[in-house]
Amino acid sequence: MLDAERLKILTESAKYDVSCSSSGSARANRKGGLGNASPAGICHSFTPDGRCISLLKILQSNRCSYNCLYCPNRAEADVPRASATPDEICELVIAFYKRNYIEGLFLSSAVESSPDKTMETMLETVIKLRKVYGFNGYIHLKGIPHADRLLASRAAQYVDRMSYNVEFPSEKSLRLLAPQKNKDSVLLPIRRLAEEKKSETAEKGKRRHIFLPAGQTTQMIVGASPESDGQILRLSEALYRKFSLKRVYYSSYVPVVRHSLLPDKCTGLLREHRLYQADWLLRFYGFSAGELAAVGENLPEEYDPKCAWALKNMHLFPVEVNRAPLEMLLRVPGIGTMGAYRIVQARRFTALGFDDLTRMRIVLKRAKHFITCNGKFYGEERFSAVRTLLALESREERYEQLSFFSTPETAQSALTGQL
Repeated sequence: MLDAERLKILTESAKYDVSCSSSGSARANRKGGLGNASPAGICHSFTPDGRCISLLKILQSNRCSYNCLYCPNRAEADVPRASATPDEICELVIAFYKRNYIEGLFLSSAVESSPDKTMETMLETVIKLRKVYGFNGYIHLKGIPHADRLLASRAAQYVDRMSYNVEFPSEKSLRLLAPQKNKDSVLLPIRRLAEEKKSETAEKGKRRHIFLPAGQTTQMIVGASPESDGQILRLSEALYRKFSLKRVYYSSYVPVVRHSLLPDKCTGLLREHRLYQADWLLRFYGFSAGELAAVGENLPEEYDPKCAWALKNMHLFPVEVNRAPLEMLLRVPGIGTMGAYRIVQARRFTALGFDDLTRMRIVLKRAKHFITCNGKFYGEERFSAVRTLLALESREERYEQLSFFSTPETAQSALTGQL
């Protein structure tokens, strides 16, 4: 059985990987209460049907032979080391599951001895978990760059999701800060798994195992290298389009370890927050990366990316909500995807007014500057005033995990990602 000291080392070492969703909670257990979200080791992710589940987040080993400069587990780092056998991980997962602590596993590892050896150990863990221990819960496996493709392909038959972290948006930065990795070591496995997934989908019903039912994700570190937001978003756009990734996660750089090639200061949550907002626009609102930020340009801090785009394209506004196509409604600040579809459905039966939009939970304090209802305009006509009002509203944002149970407005935003 995995002892408490090794468990602490392996879960603490895993907390820097954000390629599975996390609640960001620091709520500790209190006497007489239930649950504990404070210690490292338990994170949260979302299943394809939208359920939020708790995962044990742990490394198979933090004894790394690689020397990625940004990584706290790199070979030259003076940190406590530990590893776990496949049976120890399996027994821990089953014990936690039976106590209702978790519903699944996020398993990663440092590269111990060699990529193939490490991947073989992780593969043995997930196979044992499925076949010997009979575990049918959610498993997210972090792939090892440079490992044999057959190992990754076989693992994908047993796990729900896999991820290979791109880390940096350019190969130059990757080679500089992670000398044992290169572009192909990360993108080739992603491409191969995407091709196998596509082939499996085409042959549905002929295969015994469902291949990666929850797809793939990846992570990029923001601010440790000089690439702009525009470059980051173009890479994300390409990953979504070419490989059908489920999510790209952005991690603002925190100087956990010091090196002359790395910045001394944290990047900050605002830049990460803006990237997530832009990423949402790429995936659900029909925007392209080029519309949101030029190649050498960062997203503006003053406004969210949708407001910034609208301010650059004021010649397209105001739009009449009773006639504008769905694609244009989605580009109006304050109208989210659900709101846009509600408008399109409702206006088939009656002409909509501002009171109707309020009942539909449209954020009129933003939207009113960009729309008319039956020819009526209630927004600010002066561009400078619109820009000032949007900037003031943006300053009130809190760059943290939103609560589903705060106010109707923030609850709706948290649920739908409306911008």
